[in-house]
Amino acid sequence: MSGRLPRLACTAALAAGIVLAPVSAAAEPEPGPAQGAAGERTVAGLLTDLQRLYREAEKATETYNGTEERLKAQRARVLRLNAELTRTRLSLRDSRGAAGRLARQQYQSSSGLSPYLRLLLARDPQHALDQGHVIGRLSKERAETVGRLTGDTRKADELAGRARAALARQTALAERQERERDGVRARLRAVEELLASLTPEQLAAVAELEKSGAEEEQERFLASGALGDDAKPSAEGERAVRFAVEQLGKPYEWGAEGPASYDCSGLTSVAWERAGTPIPRTSQEQWARLDRVPLDALRPGDLVVYFPEATHVAIYLGDGMVVQAPRPGAEVKVSPIAANPVLGAVRPDPGGEPVRRYTPPGLPAGATDGSDEGYAAAGPAR
Repeated sequence: MSGRLPRLACTAALAAGIVLAPVSAAAEPEPGPAQGAAGERTVAGLLTDLQRLYREAEKATETYNGTEERLKAQRARVLRLNAELTRTRLSLRDSRGAAGRLARQQYQSSSGLSPYLRLLLARDPQHALDQGHVIGRLSKERAETVGRLTGDTRKADELAGRARAALARQTALAERQERERDGVRARLRAVEELLASLTPEQLAAVAELEKSGAEEEQERFLASGALGDDAKPSAEGERAVRFAVEQLGKPYEWGAEGPASYDCSGLTSVAWERAGTPIPRTSQEQWARLDRVPLDALRPGDLVVYFPEATHVAIYLGDGMVVQAPRPGAEVKVSPIAANPVLGAVRPDPGGEPVRRYTPPGLPAGATDGSDEGYAAAGPAR
């Protein structure tokens, strides 16, 4: 839900004949059910509480998702270290075998005189010289074998220590992720309970308010001239758009990356991965690491990022519309680009050449139904 909902809710509630208590938009609401002067739950207070719960759920979700990305990277690190440790141990085994062979050879060729003394007592100078070369090569081989054995032993010990530390870090991240998962679920249950407590009249007023508010924002945005004429997408951008359109109607689910459900950046990252260009997983990373593009140069497939903290993201469809996974309880849908406060846009394939011909994908019936609002306008999210 956006920050304008409390203001808009007052208008809708008055039109519906619902008595509202004054609500300060700047004040952070206290936990607990919103009540009016007579102890009645008010629409404005309920919406304020709902915004607070959404912010808490979103913050917990982003924490969980960030830990999930770190856990994936840590698992990959553990696998790399274990593979390197296995190779080093094989090399160490070979080095030990070579050292053993040299020890046996030295034992079998031992006599009362050292090879150096035998060399000095030799009668044939050329033969003595040849023996000297052999002795030199043997000494060098022994030195190299001992050095290799020492180096492999040291490396194996170091890698074993790093692998143990990496595994301990992975275990700690997995435990943290489990705790954060439980926190997200608890916050989402609070959202669900509050939504379930609303009357049909209140729910209808909020839904109508969101729809009319999105339409008004879109009209103002288009009238501002912020958007230019649509450019043709790149081949990969077209594939990303068509994939996103194929996901219409699938439910939002926090942390989801398909195929049955998505969160907002899960949809954008998977769409571009399927198109052939992997991009960062979270909306914040997409905003931070992908190339920025002016809004008046948007082309289908570009990513539109929302809210000052880059907490929401959608795929530009063209003609002032986006495909997005809005929030829990909603489905992947087509929305006006200005349904949420636009931060800017990024392009995953800045070097991609526009296609010569482009026909926008057809949209199924109901593609624009449902809420267009992303999560709260403040607090980290995905």
